[in-house]
Amino acid sequence: MSTYGEKLRIDDLHAFYGESHILHGIDMNIMQGELVTLLGRNGAGRSTTLRAIMNMVGRRTGSININGNETINMPAHKIAHLGLGYCPEERGIFSSLNVEENLLLPPAVRSDGMSVEELYEMFPNLYERRYSQGTRLSGGEQQMLALARILRSGANILLLDEITEGLAPVIVQKLGEVLIKLKERGLTILLVEQNFRFAAPIADRHYVMEHGHIVEEIQANELEAKTELLNTYLGV
Repeated sequence: MSTYGEKLRIDDLHAFYGESHILHGIDMNIMQGELVTLLGRNGAGRSTTLRAIMNMVGRRTGSININGNETINMPAHKIAHLGLGYCPEERGIFSSLNVEENLLLPPAVRSDGMSVEELYEMFPNLYERRYSQGTRLSGGEQQMLALARILRSGANILLLDEITEGLAPVIVQKLGEVLIKLKERGLTILLVEQNFRFAAPIADRHYVMEHGHIVEEIQANELEAKTELLNTYLGV
């Protein structure tokens, strides 16, 4: 694991949608080149945590430090320019455009985005489908395209929300290989994931959430010892 210091630090983060208080004092830190998962049942606040980091919730308080910048009062579009790439569950690709147009379109938030050629090397499926319209892609190909678009923008901290949901095992395996490659390149990844089998072998650490709190932090080498505890929290 390459570590060049802290990329993301969250202290006492609270998030609200209208009157609903969803996150209750989240603390978390992620170092460069780490892949960290957010585990928990549905409704635990994992997706809200990602949206709160991007300032896409109603209101948030506390501290969110990204690449050394305090962002709690920063507008969402400026946060992306700090190198954050957010891949929501709904994927967010331009379905009327083909694969290549999708890859050429996103604004480069930083100058060090991956080239289209590099992305085709990483996602051979996309190269084969490069002239296919977004609507004609399978769920797995759409997910790869969504991830490729973020990498094209130059993001170096990835917030990924349930990227394996509903996908065939062979595609899930491919996504795991891609995340390992991105980690080796020094990218920092925060992954919300239901599929623990997918997340366990590739993650450095796991945060477990329940009712808007982080209740446990588990290092990769502690997984075996804490399996029962995890099953309790995740209801596996």
